[in-house]
Amino acid sequence: MWQPETLCNISAHHDGSPLYVSDPSPGLGERVEVFVRTAAALGVERLYVRTSPDGEPRFTEAKIDRASEDETWWRVPVEIVNPECGYRFLLHTARGPLWLNASGLRRTEVTDAADFTLTAYPPPPTWAADAVIYQIFPDRFARSGRPRGPLPGWARPAAWDEPIPYGRPEALQQIYGGDLWGVADRLDHIADLGADLIYLTPFFPARSNHRYDATTFDGVDPLLGGDEALKALTARAHARGMRVIGDITLNHSGDAHDWFVSAMGEPRAPERDFYYVDGDDYATFAGVRTLPKFDHRSAELRRRLDRVISRYPDEFGLDGWRVDVAQSAGRHGGVELNDRVAADTRAALGEGRLLLAEHQFDASAALRGGGWHGTMSYAGFARPVWSWLALERATEFWGTPGPIPLYGGQDVVEVMRDHAARIPWRSYTHNLTLLDSHDTARFRSIAGRDRQLLGAALLFTLPGLPMVFAGDEVGVEGVHLEDGRRPFPWDEESWDRRTYSTYRELVALRKSRQALRRGGLRWLRADDDVLLFERAVPGETMLVQVSRASHAPAPAPAALSCLTGGPDLRPGESMPADGPAFHVWEVAR
Repeated sequence: MWQPETLCNISAHHDGSPLYVSDPSPGLGERVEVFVRTAAALGVERLYVRTSPDGEPRFTEAKIDRASEDETWWRVPVEIVNPECGYRFLLHTARGPLWLNASGLRRTEVTDAADFTLTAYPPPPTWAADAVIYQIFPDRFARSGRPRGPLPGWARPAAWDEPIPYGRPEALQQIYGGDLWGVADRLDHIADLGADLIYLTPFFPARSNHRYDATTFDGVDPLLGGDEALKALTARAHARGMRVIGDITLNHSGDAHDWFVSAMGEPRAPERDFYYVDGDDYATFAGVRTLPKFDHRSAELRRRLDRVISRYPDEFGLDGWRVDVAQSAGRHGGVELNDRVAADTRAALGEGRLLLAEHQFDASAALRGGGWHGTMSYAGFARPVWSWLALERATEFWGTPGPIPLYGGQDVVEVMRDHAARIPWRSYTHNLTLLDSHDTARFRSIAGRDRQLLGAALLFTLPGLPMVFAGDEVGVEGVHLEDGRRPFPWDEESWDRRTYSTYRELVALRKSRQALRRGGLRWLRADDDVLLFERAVPGETMLVQVSRASHAPAPAPAALSCLTGGPDLRPGESMPADGPAFHVWEVAR
């Protein structure tokens, strides 16, 4: 039975979406109206917002904006005095005071860590919130058949259907021959899926197929088609209404990078200050000798990196960047310049372009609003979804030694809410959400087809910028991060058509519903096997239910009408109990 204790604290709600905040991107000195909805059963008598302009606590009493038999909407102004405005609500009820912050309703005093946050920093580009991202590992997506010249000495040619020797050193030297011309030739597939933002893993020359060990930032790898191919790809993509972002590492270069060669070859070279060099020794990323670490105390290094960041959008047409291992850039022992790296990179990129960052765990300190627009949400999305849906528990868990933990739906909500509560809503909704990537096993290989589709339902209906790793949509598998980088199977006879059609339908659903792209989030139910939540903007409300197994049906009107106005279900009708399955409804108003 659907008992009250299984509801996810829905008796009072606020988030940073347009339904609850009059301007999610205010400027300094502006006043914003914020709204709280409370259930009549909670018995709220008075409500205050608590802010702290210039560090001084301030309480402002809310007024009733509108009320019905079941719920009350409260309205109160918030003044944006500082670039970051944290706020929470104090509810006076007949049973005593309660605090409402981004982690939910609390009886006891709360810290500032989970305050709702509005920021006055310039917002992300307006187009980003509507994007569906398609990640491409260029060597593995499509061959164009254009001449590319001889392979470098480190590379080993591979047939398109040759298995990857994952877990062995030669896996990083295998070259399948995909190039950027091949991506440009296959834009029809990406458009048919519905994706409109292509994320390319690195395209700089390197000595590995993943190219995170760049040998220069001065041009595009000839193996991928060179500068001309990237310019042609962005031009063709833009002509179709698509955008393209690149991938760069600001934490390290390769040991064959021209800067590092100069640094080690001439002690007086300015590049010597670009790295942490001590005689013949140097600092590295994660102890890998081929990845010498940048020293961001060098103003000249920063100038050159900023030039790279701006040059490829200005000259090649990129629409932004994803920054590799961003959590490590600018950090080494007593040197702590990570915030500066993020802010400087955003300034160099300029407005109207998207800046995303890799981050494997809690990224809250890096997402206050002045640096990265968002990070890859491994901790706040991918790992809880894996923990709820994985069938193979012995798989290495991305970023954490295995086995994958076993979660119920309550655990999923707790993890997602805890991570979301620590960052501004605007950063939360611009995090890149993903089921897998070029750095993980394929989700399908640890969850199976049916549960992959449940994960996809969550991917396209929860807040964030959803990303599909090329091949997920047709059933590509891979039990290891290198194995997951298998070449795209262009023989359509090998595709899982059910998976492909479901991905297309989910992308189209997201594109057609403003609530799924820009709406707020209220968790309504979390059982072991069921998640039910609401996405809403003014004028449109969607309910989403994802079930990993059959379950006791929920009497919808009794449980939901107090806060939704009643979903489009007949009185006494239950939410479906079949599973595994997902369902999406538009709520009738």
